[in-house]
Amino acid sequence: MKSRAVGAVPEASADSPLTAQPSAPLHPTEAGDALARLFLTRVHGSTEQYRGYQDAVRQRLEALGSPHPSTSLRVEGALHLARPAFLPPDEEGIARLRRLDASLSLIEAAFPQVGTDVEICRLTCAMLEGAWRTRALTPPREEERSSACGCPLCLRLPTPPARTPDDYRWRQSAGRPLTVKTWPHRPELDSVLTGGWSWTRQMNDLERDLGHRHRFEDDILVFHEYKRVIDTIDTTRLTQHVEDRLAEDFSTNSARALVSGLFAAHKRSVDEYWLRQHDAGEVTLPPGNPLSQSTYSALQMLDCLFWHVSPDTELWQEEHLASLLLCRVIDDMADVRADALTGEISNFWLADMPTHTKALYAACAIALVKYGCTPEAHPPMWNTWLMTTTIVWMGLTGRHALWFDGITQGLPPAESCPLCDLQPNSCSGILTHGTTLTVAPRPTVAALSARTAELSARCRAQHPGTWPLFDAELHAYEALHGPWYGDIDSTWEILRRTYIAAVEASAEAASTDRARQIQEDAGVVGSEMFHALHDPRTGREDTTLLAYMFGCAHPHFLWNATGYRPTDVAGDWLDG
Repeated sequence: MKSRAVGAVPEASADSPLTAQPSAPLHPTEAGDALARLFLTRVHGSTEQYRGYQDAVRQRLEALGSPHPSTSLRVEGALHLARPAFLPPDEEGIARLRRLDASLSLIEAAFPQVGTDVEICRLTCAMLEGAWRTRALTPPREEERSSACGCPLCLRLPTPPARTPDDYRWRQSAGRPLTVKTWPHRPELDSVLTGGWSWTRQMNDLERDLGHRHRFEDDILVFHEYKRVIDTIDTTRLTQHVEDRLAEDFSTNSARALVSGLFAAHKRSVDEYWLRQHDAGEVTLPPGNPLSQSTYSALQMLDCLFWHVSPDTELWQEEHLASLLLCRVIDDMADVRADALTGEISNFWLADMPTHTKALYAACAIALVKYGCTPEAHPPMWNTWLMTTTIVWMGLTGRHALWFDGITQGLPPAESCPLCDLQPNSCSGILTHGTTLTVAPRPTVAALSARTAELSARCRAQHPGTWPLFDAELHAYEALHGPWYGDIDSTWEILRRTYIAAVEASAEAASTDRARQIQEDAGVVGSEMFHALHDPRTGREDTTLLAYMFGCAHPHFLWNATGYRPTDVAGDWLDG
């Protein structure tokens, strides 16, 4: 796919006495429109096979109980919605876009097959430049308050605690849980980020080995944008890498990784440019951002479209894109506190969209975690473990606030809880035709299988006050998943020190220190037990149960992490 390149040089006119000059960059508003059209053109609709598996989930759950009244919540397809107008970039932004285009042109000339990837990068970066400048120079619009909406989701939005920069000293890109490397000969795997990606690929590769499990030469991992993993991303070095590596074994995925690396470098460059302006007092950045539902969704695509190598046949499948987008939503739900302080622009909870829309996206993330716990979710596509591994990885790093801000005093009732009763959903149309969430009484199994019953028995013996809730969640989990065949000892140790500890802390007097202890111990137990999730016999079983407890189980620590209290942009500078 070709279109006018950002900063392209027009042909000189015979009538013009002037020499040819570089044209102005594509206007960010125009870039946003073009990006949405590109995605709508490329996305493949849901396949008959995939719809069959979704129907099988619904029929199996309906068979566990009689039909109940349900509530429907409609989520509109983001790419069909209106996009906001952005200001054009300033001179520095124009220069950044032209440097980017020079590098992208090299890659596109050598690898025409990644022309779509290159175009996405051009358009996304143009839109990003405009979004930052609009944020810096436009007075923020008063956000719609959650009290204006009486839907069951908005009524349960949490009240966030006050926060200060000292609350975020835990936020690091390197460190636990992978102090013990998963592949000792690869030093990058000291990074919690890289370890999460390699683990997800292993989970996908067990049945259909695409050769990605140990193929580091094609990895986006070496280009990802987190400052504490890579100190600098040198665009000159990347483009030289393209010129030097045009060998037969340099694959299409390698070229995609370079495109993603250029985007990562550009994104960090524009982020830090505006944060320096803010720090110098030249502009005042609000904690929010001008991204709409459509622009947020499109912006996130390049940020994650090629993180997880997938077959070309699945790259543009709408189920694949939905899981990528909602994994970013889950990350944003937990990371919003730090993003509001450090100025990160692309957080969905900080975006300029109605609170109800944000609540719907958060609910979609939970519904997709539930869907990922079903056995039917995984056969249709190779890259289907992304959501379940993401939520477990977050819970076991201590890096995100699932246990920290998620712990609130007092447990809300589980009866008639819309979050407990959210039905599993692949949310496949979230970018295109939309999706409908269903809230209906959740099914449960009459009796637990042998290994799950042992987990329940251990909880009853060691934590009798928490046992009724824990046992009820196990019954609901096995309705989704079927009998569990995981590793009892390692799973119990993880749950005892994360989910059960957090439930007990919620039932006691509020204590920030106690919450922090649990959050930090989540990283410790992750370091101790993460290896068990790589076991090809039980790793998937353990992952699904942990994903359910971390992402779906009452009292919904993930949901409690969605709130934020606007504050001045300040703190520990930018970290991703």
